[in-house]
Amino acid sequence: MLRRKPLTPSVRSHLRTALILLLAGGLLAWFLSSADLREVWREIRRARADMLALGLVVTLLTYVLRALRWQYLLRPIGRTSFVNAFRATVIGFAATFLLPARAGEFLRPYLLARREGLSATAAFATIILERLLDTITVLLLFASFVLAFDPGMGAVDARVYGAIKAGGLAVAVISVLTFGALYYLAGHPASLQATVALVERSVPGRIGGAVARLVKLFTEGLATVRQPGRLLVAVALSFPLWLSIATSVWAGTLAFHIEMPYTGSFLLMALLVVGVAVPTPGAVGGFHQAYRIGVTSFYAAPNDRAVGAALVLHAISFLPVTIIGIFFL
Repeated sequence: MLRRKPLTPSVRSHLRTALILLLAGGLLAWFLSSADLREVWREIRRARADMLALGLVVTLLTYVLRALRWQYLLRPIGRTSFVNAFRATVIGFAATFLLPARAGEFLRPYLLARREGLSATAAFATIILERLLDTITVLLLFASFVLAFDPGMGAVDARVYGAIKAGGLAVAVISVLTFGALYYLAGHPASLQATVALVERSVPGRIGGAVARLVKLFTEGLATVRQPGRLLVAVALSFPLWLSIATSVWAGTLAFHIEMPYTGSFLLMALLVVGVAVPTPGAVGGFHQAYRIGVTSFYAAPNDRAVGAALVLHAISFLPVTIIGIFFL
């Protein structure tokens, strides 16, 4: 019996890239399948330039706010300059737009650590904290929309709305459990050391020692979690960031003459976070389809108008930071 040869890393990488591109193409095809492209172009030409300009300015502001929050999360492991944090943030997001598998999430802490003389592993731990803070903030804004604001939507798709609420609850539970696990690990070094010691005894000495050092550096990056006061400040810094993103979504939607209250952007952000999580370069396809579903299901937007708005909002969200990131790189 012939034994099949295992795939080489290079072949696996090419296959993974091909699958990701196929996924992006499939999502885009689905997104555009019911659209009249001439009508979409007509809707884009009718868009309000002033609201698009507001969306662009606020989008650029979000990267300033991200860099400031990241500086704060990094402070327990070392001082960093705002310029270096901003440069690394922009380059990282540009890489995420251009490359699959969210490569920028790994590139960003590496670049900053190299420039500032920090541990790259500890810096990467702060990226995980960032993602948890982002998820919790979006969920809190979405919860405020559901609990405090009457949606007041003329054409509500109750099935989709129910699915969003159920998905938000599930993600909230996962986020709280993850945050709790990180808090426990960061605050109970003895338990962590016992686990690391078990790993060291189970693998060859050199590998075990390397694992122990990596875990120690990683927990150093979680220092903010051990300090409730610092953690509350980090949460507080997350709200201006996500309110600026909400403003960009709201301005881009109004630019296409789609009637939506400002708080409606909290609902759309919950959908867009899911769309952006699809592992395609620049969230191509996932972002577009999530936005289209949101404004057509809840705000009675005509399909072609929703498609045009999704295309332009995606361009505003990703192209400027990509251009600036390439320039910095």
